[in-house]
Amino acid sequence: MSAGGSSVIDLRSDTVTRPTQPMRAAMAAAEVGDDVYGEDPSVIALEERVAAMFGHEAALFTPTGSMANVLAVASVVSPGQEVLCEARAHIARAELGAHGAVSGLTMRTWSHPRGQIDLTALDDLFAPDLGMYFVRTAAISAENTHNFAGGAVLPLADLQALRAFADERQVAVHLDGARIWNAHVATGVPLASYGAVADVLAVCLSKGLGAPAGSLLVGGREAVLEARVRRKRLGGGMRQVGVLAAAGLYALDHHVDRLAEDHANARLLAEAVGLDPAVVDTNIVAFDCADAPALVARAREAGVLIGAVGARTVRLVTHLDVTPEQAAAAARVLGELVASQDA
Repeated sequence: MSAGGSSVIDLRSDTVTRPTQPMRAAMAAAEVGDDVYGEDPSVIALEERVAAMFGHEAALFTPTGSMANVLAVASVVSPGQEVLCEARAHIARAELGAHGAVSGLTMRTWSHPRGQIDLTALDDLFAPDLGMYFVRTAAISAENTHNFAGGAVLPLADLQALRAFADERQVAVHLDGARIWNAHVATGVPLASYGAVADVLAVCLSKGLGAPAGSLLVGGREAVLEARVRRKRLGGGMRQVGVLAAAGLYALDHHVDRLAEDHANARLLAEAVGLDPAVVDTNIVAFDCADAPALVARAREAGVLIGAVGARTVRLVTHLDVTPEQAAAAARVLGELVASQDA
């Protein structure tokens, strides 16, 4: 039997959303051209709009967030150099080692329970150019919101302090902004303010915004031109991809402000599983339990799909396809299952 007697409620990720009917209509009506030739008007419109939103010169449409991150980091870190990031950062833990395998760079990390910036740790990690025998720090990466820290928001003041830290040492800042829209809605911080702290950033359309695919690398014009070449080399040159760009444009018009509903649903779920709602910044709820795989299996039997991100850690993600009524039904199911597991 499913939760609340309705269809299955999928809380595994905000990537599981399906295009709404109005988004499908926008996709069907999209004006298209060959993007490898730079002639797709819908892609051009999307790239120009997103670049302007973040106060940068240019943007590049990519099929995935992982590709956007790989291209973005590679634009500021050369082979044999290093990027510093938090230990659970997506670029370090969830992109299958692509940065080392594809770009030839290395990483070192600091650790923070909420995925936050730690300038003291960064000062200890930072490696200046000491000649031909040592790896040099070329960039620092921050993730906002931080996926594996439960959708935690990085305060703007901390990001600005990181920018100053990097400027003093003449290194770049990469911002993984896959869910930057959630941070923007949760805090009211303008997107341009987030853009101002980064030399290059990656933003995603296929998570909270509900598009079926697509991310963008955002940065300086030269960095984007170089990334366009690398994208083609990686097999990411796309042709009449304006049908996907149109979904992104629709999402920017209609799906940003509604993220506040996802955040409210996440706090409802957090309370149900015994987590303080105040520690849930956006749309991700991560909590510990006695046996994560067992809880996932029992929830599935009850019609609620959730994900294990560790032996004793479960992640719930609210999104466009989960209504407040469905969130309440899932909260009842999960509350009972967690209570019975802890008993």
